[in-house]
Amino acid sequence: MPYHLRFGEGDPLRIRFAISPLWETHSAVRVLARPRQQVYHLPWLRRIAHRARGLDLAPLHLLMPARGHSPDFLYPPPIGPAATFEEEIAAVRGTPAALAADDFARALAETPGAAGTPEGRRLLADPAGAVLRLADLLEETWEALVAPEWPRLRALLEADLAYHSRRLAEGGLERLLTELHPSFGWTETTATLTVASGTEHVRALEGQGLVLMPSVFTWPDVISGFDPPWQPTVVYPVRGVGGLWTEARERTPQALARLLGRARAEVLCALDEPAGTSALAHRLGLAPSSVSAHLSVLRGAGLLTSRRYGHQVLYERTPLGIALAVSQPDTD
Repeated sequence: MPYHLRFGEGDPLRIRFAISPLWETHSAVRVLARPRQQVYHLPWLRRIAHRARGLDLAPLHLLMPARGHSPDFLYPPPIGPAATFEEEIAAVRGTPAALAADDFARALAETPGAAGTPEGRRLLADPAGAVLRLADLLEETWEALVAPEWPRLRALLEADLAYHSRRLAEGGLERLLTELHPSFGWTETTATLTVASGTEHVRALEGQGLVLMPSVFTWPDVISGFDPPWQPTVVYPVRGVGGLWTEARERTPQALARLLGRARAEVLCALDEPAGTSALAHRLGLAPSSVSAHLSVLRGAGLLTSRRYGHQVLYERTPLGIALAVSQPDTD
């Protein structure tokens, strides 16, 4: 059933993109409880299996109903375009007890019997203490499951923002919104964004604008909503997740490695999505200085282009670079 977001006069001026490490942590926890989504992240699941076993995620899972309301205060819309986990979790710890109590009650009501479980009763009896306890658990989960992979995840998320920012500049707001995901639809006569996800709901933005947030672990789902006082937000699946966990060396043709050199060919093949030097170095296990030198040579040869996005320079393949990187696999 669709979710309708109605734009007012000033709302298009207040659309922003954002990335949230806290949201990715929440979504990673959800993946652990949703076998349907695990197929997209099997390499990650294998790497974190032993760390996940050391975490008691039951309190978080209890507040993640299959459908319906989850506590917005635990993973609110990010406070800035590139907020750190530390900034976001500090905001969670400052949640008023009354707001948390209401969120707990609504979320527990979505699952029959949840409020009567020992954990459910504990959440409702002491919402202020539960906020701090859940924030500590989220921080522990971030450190164990997501932080070690964050450079790789952030690179993909930032590449998505760069791509869609360029599409917005090229085609305007309507084109951007309708290209983000197949479930998105735009009605010009009523200035309404319709997201075919979740429950039937209509919300006027009322000057708050809209946060558009790509996500790795939400893939392939779209999540829309966030009730007042939070800014309306739509979380959509990031582009390029299919190659996220595949190491570049696993798909680098031998012929290309002989032509360019192994390390340089791996740099070229790792650029399925635009990325910066640090992200590539982390992904490939190479020194940033070496990656920088390879990028310079590849760009000089016409295989890459570069552009500045925020605090970093992103590199992407030219048509010639794409043709080389996706050449036929070796048969010898």
